Amino acid sequence: MNDRSQLSDYTINHPYKMWSKTVLLISSLMACLVLLLLDVGLGSVKIPPWEVLKILFGQQTDNELWHKIIFMIRLPKALSAILAGSALAVAGLQMQTLFHNPLAGPSVLGITAGASLGVALVMLSGGGVASIYAIRQLGVGGSWLIVLASGLGAGLVMALILLMSTKLKDNISLLIVGIMIGNISISIVSIWQYFSEPEQIQDYLMWTFGSLGGVTSSQLGIFSTVIVVGLVLAFTSSKALNTLLLGENYARSLGLNIQFTRIFLILTTSILAGTVTGFCGPIAFIGIAVPHIARSVLGTSDHRILMPASLILGAMLMLACDIIAQLPGSQMSLPINAITALIGSPIVVWVIIKSKNLRTAF
Repeated sequence: MNDRSQLSDYTINHPYKMWSKTVLLISSLMACLVLLLLDVGLGSVKIPPWEVLKILFGQQTDNELWHKIIFMIRLPKALSAILAGSALAVAGLQMQTLFHNPLAGPSVLGITAGASLGVALVMLSGGGVASIYAIRQLGVGGSWLIVLASGLGAGLVMALILLMSTKLKDNISLLIVGIMIGNISISIVSIWQYFSEPEQIQDYLMWTFGSLGGVTSSQLGIFSTVIVVGLVLAFTSSKALNTLLLGENYARSLGLNIQFTRIFLILTTSILAGTVTGFCGPIAFIGIAVPHIARSVLGTSDHRILMPASLILGAMLMLACDIIAQLPGSQMSLPINAITALIGSPIVVWVIIKSKNLRTAF
């Protein structure tokens, strides 16, 4: 452990190594900007690139429809991709370090399954009646009702996990409990589907495919605010995550409060993963794959670098998947979950073969 810690310190403090990593991060940021422009510029309606730039910079355009398409549909969807990809990648990094498990991701604690259970409660048991009641009595639209139901489901599971974390002293037991809670939630949803109407099941299945286009301009403000708060909180845990790499006993001897750190990491992961699931549906793969890609590309396990790297790479990968999913030039759009798995899985396999042993990162 000490040798690895010294190697990581050398990697960070050596001027050449630090400069090369800074260049990589800046290059990734520029690539993310290019992907953002591509995601906004491509779609079923062909808009010339120079017109896209004019609209984005607030200049007048001859076609008012193009202005509405970009600012009401494409730009919110692209920004949602950046927020969702960043949040899931950072949440996955936290969970992999907390549990010392290369297969851990944002959904490992059952937060995503809890959000899905909340949505199933609305969609599979009289969702139409619930929507009418929400509109009349609460002033809440159908899409907001789904978000609220998802948030409540994720919040209840998060509260249960936090309660369990005060009783369980080792992370492996907590990991198993989280997986079991997720399985229970999925089982309840499956039973519910069996007794539901075909139309309700179809609506729920469409939600489980994940969608970045469901976040409206009015919802984007709340979505971005919660995600930014969650990311800021996650970044403050970089030092604690580095200490956890040395092992819990050694981290405790250095003065780290293991119980508080565990609760803090669970809370921030729940905020990030639960919010993304509520607004965009359950999006798989990003949280597991991106941290491994960041470690492989940068050759470090220092979270002061891995945090911003995972954030940028998560945004890049989600933007790239969204560009492919919308099948530029056609009227069709593929489920985002299918693309994240199809594009990302070979990348993870390549990273595993290249690194030969993912455990060296923990």
